Amino acid sequence: MEKWWWFLALLLLIAIPTEAGINVGGGVGVNVGPIGGGGVWIGGGINGNGNPPVPSGSSPSGLERAFTALQGWKSAISDDPSKVLDSWVGPNVCSYRGVFCSPDSQEVAGIDLNHANLKGNLVQELSLLSQLSLIHLNSNRFSGQIPETFRDLTALQELDLSNNDFSGSFPTVTLQIPNLIYLDLRYNSFSGTIPGELFNQKLDAIFLNNNNFEGEIPESLGNSQASVINFANNQFTGNLPASFGFMGTKLKEILFLNNQLTGCIPEGVGIFTDVKVFDASHNSLMGHLPDTISCLEEIEVLNLAHNELSGVLPDLVCSLKSLENLTVAYNFFSGFSQECTKLSDRNVWFDFSLNCIPGRNMQRPQPECSLIPGGGLNCLRIPGSKPLVCGSRYPSSSP
Repeated sequence: MEKWWWFLALLLLIAIPTEAGINVGGGVGVNVGPIGGGGVWIGGGINGNGNPPVPSGSSPSGLERAFTALQGWKSAISDDPSKVLDSWVGPNVCSYRGVFCSPDSQEVAGIDLNHANLKGNLVQELSLLSQLSLIHLNSNRFSGQIPETFRDLTALQELDLSNNDFSGSFPTVTLQIPNLIYLDLRYNSFSGTIPGELFNQKLDAIFLNNNNFEGEIPESLGNSQASVINFANNQFTGNLPASFGFMGTKLKEILFLNNQLTGCIPEGVGIFTDVKVFDASHNSLMGHLPDTISCLEEIEVLNLAHNELSGVLPDLVCSLKSLENLTVAYNFFSGFSQECTKLSDRNVWFDFSLNCIPGRNMQRPQPECSLIPGGGLNCLRIPGSKPLVCGSRYPSSSP
């Protein structure tokens, strides 16, 4: 009799549909509503592919996608000497060190692993973080390529990959991230030319310094909306783009130092800018300074040292009202005006050493000054019959 009742109960159990499923690791998925909806995950188990259990009939939530993305990335990190990723365990990704979630949506909104000293690669699964607005990975040992799937990070505004071991050509996928405004690639080993399309984006900050970029700086530079651009310590060649002088009033800092730039400083420099820092030192620029430099009324740091510039340093430069640092050392200037002698009275740092200025200390030996580099260079300096009018005084900043 007991065997008969046991057999009948087994038949009834098989005949009754159940909404419970057992997942590897002890998690139990229980549907409390109609079939295909109302999923609730109980327990700490994971399913067979290593992800949090997804209730039957539902799509993964933002945090479930984040778990997949971050665990996939964790598996691509080969060295973590500071044990930063020890907290990257379990489905609660908002508790992971360096991961920040939006308090409203509980979606991953930011990743800040600056100075974590992690070694590894970026993975394409990171594109699952659809609400991610910033990635800060400064000072790690990431290498390889930036995944093409990064174009799907439509909410991303800040991408800081500086001070890592990335290499190869300019990562053009960054130009396809629609809302990116801050791009920091400095202190890596990127090489090759930079695309002209870079300056047609709505980027506010562009840091390319301390890589191995080469070739000419694209003429599209004049289209940039950025407030700060850093080209320093690369291998750029050719002239400064003529369009540089027509970039509009948003530009505040631009650095060209320590490249292999040649030719003249463009005539248009200063006409339409309120730049505060202009550093073109340690290049091979030649010729006289354009009068339009006098329009840099907001300039605080003007560094033209270690070039092959010549002529007389005019009042137009030394009378700039906001100057704090004027450095023209290691050039071939043959003199400076009376206004330049007053700079020390204004507490302006003025370094004119190792030029060709008669009667001044610490100048080049006379034999070096007998042949001025670029003496036959035509910089197209067109003298005006009327006083110079700076374009920034007009309502429109278009040239």
